[in-house]
Amino acid sequence: MKFTLSWLRDHLDTEASAEEIAEALTDLGLEVEEVTDPTATLRDFRLGYVEAAEKHPDADRLRVCRVATADGVKQIICGAPNARAGITVVVASPGTYVPGIDTTIQVGRIRGVESHGMMASEREMELSDEHDGIIELPSGEVGESFADWLSRNAPEKVDPVIEIAITPNRPDALGVRGIARDLAARGLGTLKPAKTAEIAGAFPCPIGVSIDADAREHAPHFTGRLIRGVTNGPSPAWLQARLKAIGLRPISALVDITNFFTFDLNRPLHVFDAGKVTGDLRVHMTKGGETIEALDERTYTFGPGMLAISDDHAIESLAGLMGGAPTGVSEETTDVFLESAYWNHVTIARSGRALKLNSDARYRFERGIDPAFTRPGLDLATQMILDLCGGEASEVVEAGAAPDTARAYRLDTMRVVSLVGMEIAADIQRETLEALGFTLDGDMARVPSWRPDVQGEADLVEEVARMASLTKLATRPMPRPQPGVPAPILTEGQRREQAARRMAAALGYNEVVSYSFIDAAAATLFGGGGEATRLENPISSEMSHLRPDLLPGLLRAAARNQKRGQTDIALFEIGAVFSGGEPGEQRPALTALLTGRSGPKDVHGSSRPVDVYDVRADVDSLLGALGAPAKTQILRDGDPWWHPGRHGRIGLGPKKILATFGEVHPRILDAMEVKGPAMALTIWPEEIPMPRNRSAARPPLELSDLQAVERDFAFVVDEKVEAQSLVAAAQGADKALIEDVRVFDEFIGGSLGEGRKSLAITVRIQPRGETLKEAEIEALSKAVIAKVTQATGGTLRG
Repeated sequence: MKFTLSWLRDHLDTEASAEEIAEALTDLGLEVEEVTDPTATLRDFRLGYVEAAEKHPDADRLRVCRVATADGVKQIICGAPNARAGITVVVASPGTYVPGIDTTIQVGRIRGVESHGMMASEREMELSDEHDGIIELPSGEVGESFADWLSRNAPEKVDPVIEIAITPNRPDALGVRGIARDLAARGLGTLKPAKTAEIAGAFPCPIGVSIDADAREHAPHFTGRLIRGVTNGPSPAWLQARLKAIGLRPISALVDITNFFTFDLNRPLHVFDAGKVTGDLRVHMTKGGETIEALDERTYTFGPGMLAISDDHAIESLAGLMGGAPTGVSEETTDVFLESAYWNHVTIARSGRALKLNSDARYRFERGIDPAFTRPGLDLATQMILDLCGGEASEVVEAGAAPDTARAYRLDTMRVVSLVGMEIAADIQRETLEALGFTLDGDMARVPSWRPDVQGEADLVEEVARMASLTKLATRPMPRPQPGVPAPILTEGQRREQAARRMAAALGYNEVVSYSFIDAAAATLFGGGGEATRLENPISSEMSHLRPDLLPGLLRAAARNQKRGQTDIALFEIGAVFSGGEPGEQRPALTALLTGRSGPKDVHGSSRPVDVYDVRADVDSLLGALGAPAKTQILRDGDPWWHPGRHGRIGLGPKKILATFGEVHPRILDAMEVKGPAMALTIWPEEIPMPRNRSAARPPLELSDLQAVERDFAFVVDEKVEAQSLVAAAQGADKALIEDVRVFDEFIGGSLGEGRKSLAITVRIQPRGETLKEAEIEALSKAVIAKVTQATGGTLRG
C-alpha cells in the first residue's frame, strides 16, 4: 500500500514529518517498507540564470551559454531548443549525480568547447517524462536548492511516498483514510471529518440491476446509477500526480477516479460505457466455459461457480476482479454506469486464484472491505465524476442489501494488565477505542463495520495496547506463588531426554534434526510407506509419508556428508516415529549412527573400522543415562533392516525391548547410497521403567572390605548355545555372592567334535559378611556347574 504525505494530510491534520509518520506506523503494526523522498536526489541541483546564449561554432543545434550559478558564472553547452538568454534554469554542477540518466556530471569538452555542468530537464531529474527542453522557472534566486524551490512552488512534485506492508487482518488500512485513523488515534494529528455526498437522481436509471438467487450468498449487495453527458478527458494534474506517485498510470478521468477511490477510501468501483450495455445488468454464477476479454487485454475462461456481471447480450465483467473490454470507457464515452458492490471475500479469492488474475480490486475484496460503505462510496464517486467530467446523475438502482456485521463486546479495562501487562487508565482506553471508530455504550464496545478483524474482547485489549505502543511494555519477573525453591516443571521423560542428549554428545555424536516426512521408498525400507502414514498434501514427493524410524534421516545425512568427503561420521537424533496418523500412533525414539573408522590413521595402527562393539558400548552408556536397569537380556531376530548376524535386541524379556543395536543391512545402505559398513542403535525411552525410588538422593555406596575370589570354568556346549544364556545361568547360582560373570575364551572344533564348542567363564565372588571358607566356595562352584548344566545341557570340560 503506497500513499503520499500530502494525500495523507487530506484526511489527517498533522505537522508530523514523513520520518515521524513512518516510525509511528511501524510501531502500530503497519510496517513501513520504504519511504521515498524525491528531495533527496534533487538537493544538489541548484537554480541558475542564463545571461547569454550563442550558437556553438561547430554545431548548429548546440548553444554556448553563460550561466550565473552558485559557483559564479559558468560556461555550459546545451542542445535544448529552448536554451536562451534571460531564463531561470536548474543546473547540475560538476560532481552532481543525475538520476534520470544515471550519470555524475563532469567537466567536459563538446565539439572542442568546455562545458562546466548541465541544465536539466524534468525527465533527467525523474520528475516526469518531459524532455523536449530544459526546465524554465518563472522566478528564483541563483544558487537556491531546486528541492527547496519545489517545496514552495510545486509541493506535489517532491511529495514523500510511504509504502507499508498490510497484514491480512487489517483491510481497513488498504485505504489512506484507514491509515490516517490509526495515526490520529495514536495522537499524531486530528482525523478530518469524513466527506459525504447525497446525490439526488435527476431521472430514473434506464439500466436495472438484479442478483440471481443462487448468487446472493456470494454477492449480497449491488448498486449503481447512470451518469449521462460526461466528458472523459484527462484527469486534473493533482489526481494524475497522486496516481503516478504510487505507481499507477493515469488513463482518463473516469478510470482515474475509480482508481483514486480504491486507494483513498478502500472502495473499489467500476464504470461501464452505458452506450455499450444492452438491457439490464445481472449478477450470476457462471456455469463454466464462458469467456471474456478483460481490460488487461487478456481473454479469461470462467470455471463453474464464479461470479460474473452480464447484460442482455453477454458477460461484461469479472465481478470483483476486473471489467470487460467491450464495455470499457474511452474518450468517446458520454454515458457511464457507475457500479459499487460488495462481494463475498472467499468467492473473489477463489475465482482470482483459479483465473490467475491479480488486480487492486481483487486484493481488497478478498481481504474484506467495509460492507456499509457500498452506497456512500457510490455517492462520493458520483460527486467527483460530476465535478470533473460534468453530466447528470440518475437515481440509484440497487439489488440486495449490505450484510449486517453489527456486533459488540464487553470492554474490561482490567484485562489490559492481565493480557498484555500494561497499566492504562480506563478513560484512556475508552478514548482510544472511540478514536478508532468504536461506539461505546456503557461497558459494551460496538465494532465499526470496517474492522472485520475484531472478533472478541481480547481484540479490544489488543487495539488499546497497540495504540499505547507495545514498546512501552516493561519486563517484569514472573511472580512466585510461594517463597522458596519452585517445584520442578520438567517431567521425568524430559529429564531423561536431556540426560541422553548430553551423554550422546559426550560420546562424540553430533545431533541431527531432520524432517518427520520421508519419501515412500525410504519409508517402505523401514516398515512404513502405507496409507496410514501417507500425507494428503505433501510438501514434495520426497516428503510423502510420516517416518516409521529415525534411521532414514540419519542415513540421508550420512550420505550427504560422505559425498563431501567426510567419512568418519557419528550422528544421533531424538524424535518421534509414526506407525499411523492418529493420536497415540507415534512414539519417541533415540537413534545413533556410526560410519568410518574409530579415529584417524596413525603409525601405530590403532585406528580401525567401527564395529558392532562400538555401538554396544554406546548403547549401554545411553541406557545408563536414561536410567535403564543394569541387568538385561540380549535377543536376536530384530527388524529386517539390521544385519541378520550382527545385531542384538536389549530387553527385560521378549516383550519388553528397550533398544536395538548392530550393523545396518548392506541392502539398506545400497538403497540409501551410504558407503558401509554402518553401525547404529535405537533406544525406546518409553519402554524403560521409571525408578521406584523417586528421591533425588543417590543410593548409598556399598563397598566390601573382604577380598573377592575368582573361579574359572570351561563348559562344552552345543555350538548354537549363546554365551549370554550360559552367563545368565552362572549368575543365577547365587545372586547375593556372585558379583560378575565374564566370558574370556571360546574354542570350536578339534577334539570337541563337530557341532560343539567350549566357553570359558570367570565367576567373581564377593563375600559380604565374612571371608568364605574353602568348603563354601566349593559348594558355590558346584551350584554354578549345576545351573549351567541345567540351562544349556553342557558339561564341565575336563
